[in-house]
Amino acid sequence: MENTNIVNIVNFIRAVEPRFREEPDLFEPVRREMELAKQHALPATWLLQYDALVKGPYVDFLKREMPESHEAGCWFEVVEELAEAAGIRWRGRWSWDWNVEVGFSIGYTPRERERLADAYVARFAELFGRPPASVGSWCFDAHLFNYLHEKYGIAAGCNCKDQYGTDGYTLWGGYWANAYYPSRKNAYLPAQSEAMQIPVPVFRMLGSDPLYQYSAGVAGNGQPVITLEPVYEGIGGGSREWVDWFLRENFGDGPHFALSYAQAGQENSFGWERIGRGLPYQFRELARLRDAGKIRVETLEASGRWFRGRYPVTPVSAVVTLDDWKKENRAGIWYLSRFCRVNLFRDADRGLVIRDWQLFRESYAEPFLEQACPSNVCCYDALPLVDGNLWNPSAIRFPGGPGTFESVEDAGNERMRIVWKSDAGGRTVILLGPESVEIEFPAEGEALLFDCNVRGAEYHRTAIFHRDGALRYRHCGEDYGFRAEKGSIVRDGGREFAFRLAADGRKLVLAAE
Repeated sequence: MENTNIVNIVNFIRAVEPRFREEPDLFEPVRREMELAKQHALPATWLLQYDALVKGPYVDFLKREMPESHEAGCWFEVVEELAEAAGIRWRGRWSWDWNVEVGFSIGYTPRERERLADAYVARFAELFGRPPASVGSWCFDAHLFNYLHEKYGIAAGCNCKDQYGTDGYTLWGGYWANAYYPSRKNAYLPAQSEAMQIPVPVFRMLGSDPLYQYSAGVAGNGQPVITLEPVYEGIGGGSREWVDWFLRENFGDGPHFALSYAQAGQENSFGWERIGRGLPYQFRELARLRDAGKIRVETLEASGRWFRGRYPVTPVSAVVTLDDWKKENRAGIWYLSRFCRVNLFRDADRGLVIRDWQLFRESYAEPFLEQACPSNVCCYDALPLVDGNLWNPSAIRFPGGPGTFESVEDAGNERMRIVWKSDAGGRTVILLGPESVEIEFPAEGEALLFDCNVRGAEYHRTAIFHRDGALRYRHCGEDYGFRAEKGSIVRDGGREFAFRLAADGRKLVLAAE
């Protein structure tokens, strides 16, 4: 049976780091990461920012030291040298400026993005003998990504995890983990049809904590980071206990459908003193799991070509987390299709809730598809139906209070069957499908309760209406909603924004539209 537990080690390289009073040694992390990869015979992907192509020891080092199982690729952020090579006036505060309107592709017109891509690929091909096959960025746009596909034949991309406001940019509501084919109108969201997709998979970076990253509060500079990045000590990739838990849960026995994926590695900007506290342990564990046949470790390019050869459209995948590293009795399931994402979450006090439900629509264009972003902030999002963080305390709550996931199984045809056992007695069967949520209650007359913080939704640009027995939404000019194909949606008593999603007999079927 084919192993679909996949890890990419992605180390990206900058030649300048102006954020610190004293710039760290940027070459030492690259050298040490290479030593670790060779020591454990782990393939790695090295993504170079343009400044690292034209100055510093990085290119010569990689060409001399990379084993055949490694690859060099493109980290696409705009730096002064790249802008100059493309004949574009540099607007940054320093030679690399991380502000959105300067450092990311969306800060430039579509034609300027093409010039930047041409300048990058020309220099890369001159140095490495071919265009890059893998392209990564915290945030890139559909125009650039499709241009790199059509002109240069890239095989894979990677972008940042979901996060709210961190470093000025928001990615919120997309395909939570693993990989998807982006829409030609929106690089952040999967397309629903083959005709509308860019046929190059995008892999989600950093290995987010599937229980706690989503609900992490929003601080002054955005959300806290709980990921596999080794520089975060005590929580996340710098904690051995957390790493053990993450690898065990992410690649565990629960149904993952198409694949289970994680990205390890680190940007060199943090310096080896911080990276080196956690990365060696991660590499040892990845090698151990590889040797045990639990995962396969390969380059981003290899994963992209495998994905493209296997899936004509974005497949269903899932992240099943039944153990809580905090020991606070939480558990969760992320079910991801090209039509939507749904997050079932066991809260220690409330029991089972639908914490998050986002609709994907290939016609929903990203905000700067055809024009440049004028400011140092941007937001890429989906069409929210339930948002337990931004609309806190919104959630769709199951009856019966606390309980446990009794079973989580692949039900065939890309459907997941979940049995929830309530401590109060009774079993609820939940069937998650690519376009619907089906629920069979243990008794007739039961209902889900949707408490919606409508003011929180309105603050985040979403209007919600109860109309003709359905919930209708308007978000950023898009009209959508969900209805009960079996059952009903009615107000809960006199409360204006609380709704009973009531079963017909014992069955309730909800579908987004």
